[in-house]
Order: sequence, then structure tokens, then C-alpha cells
Amino acid sequence: MSVKTSEKALDPTYAQEVMTSIIQRIATGPTLSKNIEFEEARTGMRAILEGHVPDVQAAVFLIALRMKRETDEENRGILSGMQDLTETVIADVDEVVDIVDPYNGYNRTLPAAPFLAPLLAELGVPAISQGLETVSPKYGFTHRQILRAAGVNVDLSVGDVAAQLSDPAKGWGYLDQTQSCPALHRLIPLRNQLIKRSVLTTTEVSTRPIRGKSKTHQMTGYVHKPYAEIYAMLARHGGFDSALLVRGVEGGVTASLRQLSTTYQFMGDQPEVAIEIDPESLGIQHELRAPAIPDGVEGNEEISKRAAEAGIKALEGEEGITFDALLLSATMALHHLGRCETLAQGAEQVRDVLSSGRAAGRI
Repeated sequence: MSVKTSEKALDPTYAQEVMTSIIQRIATGPTLSKNIEFEEARTGMRAILEGHVPDVQAAVFLIALRMKRETDEENRGILSGMQDLTETVIADVDEVVDIVDPYNGYNRTLPAAPFLAPLLAELGVPAISQGLETVSPKYGFTHRQILRAAGVNVDLSVGDVAAQLSDPAKGWGYLDQTQSCPALHRLIPLRNQLIKRSVLTTTEVSTRPIRGKSKTHQMTGYVHKPYAEIYAMLARHGGFDSALLVRGVEGGVTASLRQLSTTYQFMGDQPEVAIEIDPESLGIQHELRAPAIPDGVEGNEEISKRAAEAGIKALEGEEGITFDALLLSATMALHHLGRCETLAQGAEQVRDVLSSGRAAGRI
């Protein structure tokens, strides 16, 4: 069931007046810049998405916010502006896990996370992953690139991805930003010219385009500790019923395989809690923190092919570091959702499913 595709468009004159006022206040230097209110941030974001302001003003808006540091009100307003133009569908399943790895991808390790959604589906948890081709500042290899290399259709509409979640043989899907929010995706050339990370990177992970009939859960990653609180705040504002925030390798949803790591999570109205994850306690022991890019393999296309091969082999039951990366991530997800009492019990469930090779049939 579709909830909305967009709100009524802004009046162009009004949008320009608001943006002019915003820039006059936020771009006045390190000591004089002023914060803006929630509705102003929302209108400013929509003015950019709807094309009512030139690129130079959009760039000043984003850079000035970053340089003065975005407030919670500004972050929430920008997220709401994005959600106003995001197509939203309620899937015919009770719960959905929304996996959001870095949209700018990976460039130092071989990610297993693109294959987490089909594994969760085999474990009885409908899941989606989101992304796009690639974007600044890393221009890394992404879920889209890797899943495409695995033969997955990465250009399905929001409705088609939602329909896959209730298909007993599938139970998961990949949703590209070109489908969920085309107006936001059209900003990629501007984002690439900005070079540095902007508020768009922080907020786009919480747009929540596909929802469950009862609950929708977010699983995403971060690197710098202060972002855990920001992501939790945005997940709540975005309407998620819970969030699992992983201090993962390259900011992704896969925690380190060689050392303790901390996740922050909340469920419902409960405050965020920190949980330490020890991979060794789950029978995972590796010298590397994540699967390595094979020697001599270069370029996003070739690396994506290798990641696809490794991911499919792990889903087929081949043990190794990619197998263990999926084991760790899926265990954390099951435990967060209350599908197991302890992490050890969750790891046993996941290991059984991986070893059976059944999850590979969902690709």
C-alpha cells in the first residue's frame, strides 16, 4: 500500500525567499552564524530538491550548515524535507529491517553486508538494503554494484521491492535511491562537487521508504562515536520503531571480526543502550577485521564481482571470513529484534542456516 509519493510543491517565490533568508543567517562566519528552525530547514531542503534554487545557493546552504555544525532541529528538518519527497510503501509483512550501509561505499575491505538481507529473509526476517551507484567522498563499491554483479535486479520500484518482502521464496529486496527519492538522487553531481561529506549523508539513511505493517527497524553503521546519538535521534524522528547502530568497519553494518566493538540501539520509547560485541565469544576468530580485497584486484567493477562471488559462496555454506562477517551481523540483528535470548543462541541459529546453504536460493 502506497502512503505518499510527494507533498504539494512549494511556491517558487516563497522557496527562494526562505533560502535567501536562511543563507543570510547561516553563512556569516564562525562566530556570527545563526541556527535555523525546524520548518526553515525542512523548507530549505525541499526548495533544493524541487529545484527552486540554483546550485550555488544549494551548495552554500549545505556547506554553511556543515561549517557551523548542524543542530538537531536542522537535522530533523532536513530529514523531513527528504521524506516529503520520498515514495513510501507499507509492505504486506508485520516487520521490516531496513539495512543502510554507507551510500558512498567501501574502498578498503570486501563487504559482506550486501548479502545480509537475503540471509535475514531465510531466518524469517523480511529485510531490505538501500543505496545508490556511488557518491563522494569515497566513490566506493556499493550494495548496488555488488548485488548487480550477483545478478540481482537493482532497479525495482518501491512497490516491487515491497512486494518481494511478502513473497515466501524471496523475503528481501534492494531499493535504489533513483526509485525511492529521485529528487534527492539528482543532487549527486552537486554532492560530488562539494567533495566533503554534507548533512545529506547523515540524513538520507533514515528516509524509511518501505515500512512494515506493525514495525520498521533500522540497521546502519557509523565510525565516529558522536554520530551514534545523532543517528538514533534521526531514526526516531524518521519513524523507526527501533534502531541498531553498529560501529562498523568503514562505517558499515559489519562490526570488526578481530576485536570488541560497541553497538548503540533503542527499541520503542526506551533510551539508547550500548552493547559490547565480542566476536570471539561467538566462535569468530580472525586476524583481519573484515574480508580483504584480493591482491591484484582493482577497480569497482572487478572488486564488486569478487565481493559477489564471496557473498554467494558464504550463503551456500562455504566457511571463511565472509561467512563469519555475515554470521556476526545477522546474529546482532536477531538479538536486537528479540529473536534470541542471547547472542550465542542467535549465532547458533545463523550458523545453522548459513551451513545449510538455503539462503543462496533467495538470490
